[in-house]
Amino acid sequence: MKRGLVGAALALAAFIAQASAAETVKVAWCARTVTSAAAPFAIANKMGWFTLPTTKTDPFKVELVPLAGSVDCVKYVGTGEVRYALPSVEPLAALRPQGVKAKVFYTAYQGNIYGIAVPDKSPIKELKDLKGKKVGVASMASGGAIVAKAIAAQLGDANGVQVIAIGEGAQAAALLRKDQVDALSLYDTQYAVIESLGVPLRRIAAPDFDIFPSNGFIALDDTLANNRNEAAALAQGYAKGTLFAIANPEAAVKILWAEFPQTKATGKDEATAFKDDVATLNARVPSWGIRKAGVQRWGESSLAHYQAYLDFLLKWGQIKQPIKAEEVVTNDLVPLIDTFDPRAIIKIGKDYK
Repeated sequence: MKRGLVGAALALAAFIAQASAAETVKVAWCARTVTSAAAPFAIANKMGWFTLPTTKTDPFKVELVPLAGSVDCVKYVGTGEVRYALPSVEPLAALRPQGVKAKVFYTAYQGNIYGIAVPDKSPIKELKDLKGKKVGVASMASGGAIVAKAIAAQLGDANGVQVIAIGEGAQAAALLRKDQVDALSLYDTQYAVIESLGVPLRRIAAPDFDIFPSNGFIALDDTLANNRNEAAALAQGYAKGTLFAIANPEAAVKILWAEFPQTKATGKDEATAFKDDVATLNARVPSWGIRKAGVQRWGESSLAHYQAYLDFLLKWGQIKQPIKAEEVVTNDLVPLIDTFDPRAIIKIGKDYK
């Protein structure tokens, strides 16, 4: 009898553990630091938006897994360590021919978040002025490293551009302040963080990059075939969280701190930390909107813009063989994702106290 009770208890515990695990989905965040740009995840967690109303299933929660960069994100999806990640497309294009059969199924940043920045008083005015300079990147596994290498290739084999891993945030700011690097190849929110640390920056114009998409949700082809509703629920919740964050960035940061306490800065008073995080979030807003890519639905990917970027990467040696956009991008789930009223979500955001 006792053995039966113990067995039943163990079975119940196993069932509860499985149920709990099913309620949390891990998503790889492709930077070591989780900034306020992650607010859409926190908002969707709090509001219970990671579900498809049409399926009448309970919402799941998202746990973010910070990694060194987009290369690692793609590798983690490829090995099955996480089902989903939010990387830039360059490493996916490079690794798919090596057997990583995954696709972008939701473009999160329709505008280019990457690019070169220099100290405000730097003599560097144009990309050609980078010849012989040191360019700092978060890590050699970051999308910014690939962008920097492509720009270096554009300048010619004998340009002498050095690409150096310098980390993020305060570490990158310190090395820039000490003239250990001449320029940065990071991205919009990191530039906002560095400026909040007292290092004014100036972006270097790169017109070729304007139409290139940045990060999006990826998953293995098998996941997209067998977990369609879960993938669509993840993307729809993120889309709703994005609209809320755009409508009310102050509330978005407060929710972020509550859901992901590790994102609240230490070593600052709360008012300063709040102001800086709102500024960081607002740095991402221009790339969240869909109009910049000329698409009509949330998460939709412009295959023409992706193809232009893939061709650029091939031309400058960052991928080794031609890739068709359809091999690494799909709009197949967009009809499932874009089934909500954006105006209603914006109103919820604006009214939120």
